[in-house]
Amino acid sequence: MPRKSPFAVVLSSEERLTLEGIARKYTSPYRDVVRAKVVLYAAQGLQNKAIAARLDVPRQIVSKWRKRFAEDRLDGLDDLSRRGRPRLFSPQRRRQR
Repeated sequence: MPRKSPFAVVLSSEERLTLEGIARKYTSPYRDVVRAKVVLYAAQGLQNKAIAARLDVPRQIVSKWRKRFAEDRLDGLDDLSRRGRPRLFSPQRRRQR
């Protein structure tokens, strides 16, 4: 018997409109479209395994984005900062040359 996700997703009307806009927008990055669709399908009540099959992504990816959305809402769908040496020059400074 499949395990049900402990992170239930209930969307406000503003969140739903924002996510639907991201999912439909032709120029949206693929990663943003997948994340938006994961949340939209989760709000419809689909399980992680079913969402993963529809989007052709691993179940663990669906679980990750469902959890991050449940904890941080739309901000949870943004990329986290990564480790590494900070940039020496800002993008604005590079363009001035």
